[in-house]
Amino acid sequence: MNMSQKFCFCTLAVGERYRTHARMLAKDIQQHAQNTDLCVLTDKPEYFKEFPHVLAFKHRLQSVKGYHDKRFVLEKALSLFESCMFLDSDVRIIDAVVKEMNWPPGITARAGCDLLQHMANIKNPKEIKVIEEVAEKLNIDLQKVQWFHEFMFAMRGQDGLEKKFFQLWQTISYLFEMRGIYHGEGYAMGLAAAKVGMTIAFDREDKFAFFKDNIERIRIKKGQSNLQEKQIYFDIHKNIEYQNRSRLQKISDKLIQKAVLSYRLLRLKNVARKDSDFHKLFEENI
Repeated sequence: MNMSQKFCFCTLAVGERYRTHARMLAKDIQQHAQNTDLCVLTDKPEYFKEFPHVLAFKHRLQSVKGYHDKRFVLEKALSLFESCMFLDSDVRIIDAVVKEMNWPPGITARAGCDLLQHMANIKNPKEIKVIEEVAEKLNIDLQKVQWFHEFMFAMRGQDGLEKKFFQLWQTISYLFEMRGIYHGEGYAMGLAAAKVGMTIAFDREDKFAFFKDNIERIRIKKGQSNLQEKQIYFDIHKNIEYQNRSRLQKISDKLIQKAVLSYRLLRLKNVARKDSDFHKLFEENI
């Protein structure tokens, strides 16, 4: 079995901005990681039909703001490949991928730390409260929980634990979202992994050169990167993120976003109500 059959990159690309970013990522993989597939969950699979190495699957966002939909991306990728690497759609691969993607069972993250260490830097007390609530209800020792940056991480099946992991991640995500914490997927993943016994390891050596706007700004500030060399990537990213729209279009988009958010909040109550594990674990009345 060659690398292309054992491993894939994967991402989530729902909405025009994210699809446009993901197309750039697809081109990068085509150029720098030949014979490696990109598994994409997207609202418009036809957007990627020109790329023979892209496996695009129809997807409608399930979580309130989409953050926890990474779960569906990973599930799909691992149903097709032995291991995968999730990348945010706006990550750019800027040089050849020469190192073999041979990942150990569980999750391998590029950056992170103990969750308690990360919690010391959380400014929103509501987030801390929900993390502690989940840990208490699930009898999880927070000292044994890891947190990691979710923009880039790899995953391989671990003795079938991934099924329990994905299910518990989903259940935990409902509580975070019910409490108004819509991102929190890093917290949910760390807590779920600790509960089911899934390994979270760190490999801080980059397997390939990449661009991610917020990471690159930190590198530049530390003198680890050159702004002039990376300016083109910043410009492309900015053009995608802040496309020129008329005032009427901006108003229309905001109204649509509010309507969609309201719908997803109603849907959240419905799916949480139907989740027997949610009631059993959190004793939450909806």
